[in-house]
Amino acid sequence: MTATPIAPINWLRIAALGLMFGAAFMFTRLALDGVGPRLVVAIRLSLGALLLLTIAYARGSGLPPIRGKGAGTVWAFALGMGIFTNALPFFLLSWSQQFVASGFAGVCMAIVPLMILPLAHFLVPGDRMNLRRLIGFMVGTCGVVVLIGPAAFSATGAEFELTARIACIIAAFCYAIGAILTRLCPSVDMISLAAAALGIGAVLTAPYALIVEGIPDSVPAISLLALLYLGMFPTGLAQLLLVQVIRSAGPVFMSLLNYQVPLWSMLLGVVFLGEELPTNIYWALTLILSGLALSQAGALRRLFTGQRP
Repeated sequence: MTATPIAPINWLRIAALGLMFGAAFMFTRLALDGVGPRLVVAIRLSLGALLLLTIAYARGSGLPPIRGKGAGTVWAFALGMGIFTNALPFFLLSWSQQFVASGFAGVCMAIVPLMILPLAHFLVPGDRMNLRRLIGFMVGTCGVVVLIGPAAFSATGAEFELTARIACIIAAFCYAIGAILTRLCPSVDMISLAAAALGIGAVLTAPYALIVEGIPDSVPAISLLALLYLGMFPTGLAQLLLVQVIRSAGPVFMSLLNYQVPLWSMLLGVVFLGEELPTNIYWALTLILSGLALSQAGALRRLFTGQRP
């Protein structure tokens, strides 16, 4: 089985996703000034679902059909995506970051590619594991660990710290499962599929958030703008781009996103929040880029030489 061809547009999509998700950390910090963490998750999923539903119905595709051959299978996959790509990992991360060092969650997201690799090897045709690809992902993961630094592994002393660390690892595994489900879903309009997955995620999280945190009396304007960004871009638009990348290039290629997010997050923090650039950035960047080059050597060669797959 030959490797999945990587079209140039997918490199642009993965770069856009890295920027959107990297900026999400900054906007989440602003949103939390006026809204609780569970409501942040519910609101961003609801806004993202509303955006994609509007697009889907405006272009005439709507949601996937609920009757006919294969309809039940498509909705079963959409349910799995709504749970494993959205509702469950969003909840686990929002809860766990109350008790663990923030960098630990970043490291856990960086190991998503290593979780995807064996799953894709056995479940996804064309995404076979080989030694070069495995070494590349391991080198890239080491680069993210170097970037975030030893503070990620320092104990906070919080009561539920161990449970929260396990929750972060489970969230990473959820993202890996969600990527595989997205790739294996039967052929269906991608906007419809993305809208269905986000809609399910919103339905699963909104009631819980409202019961636990209720509706706030007032929300600062900056928090409202941050929530709008989170719903429109790293949730709504990102869900669509993720589906497009995974369906056309495969979950292993998509997992390269997890190396970009810490870099964008740190760079945006330097530019907009006045944070200092870490001294280990250059070592980390070298490892991350080397890992990317190793894991995607064939795709990069075709991209720069213009060869057809």
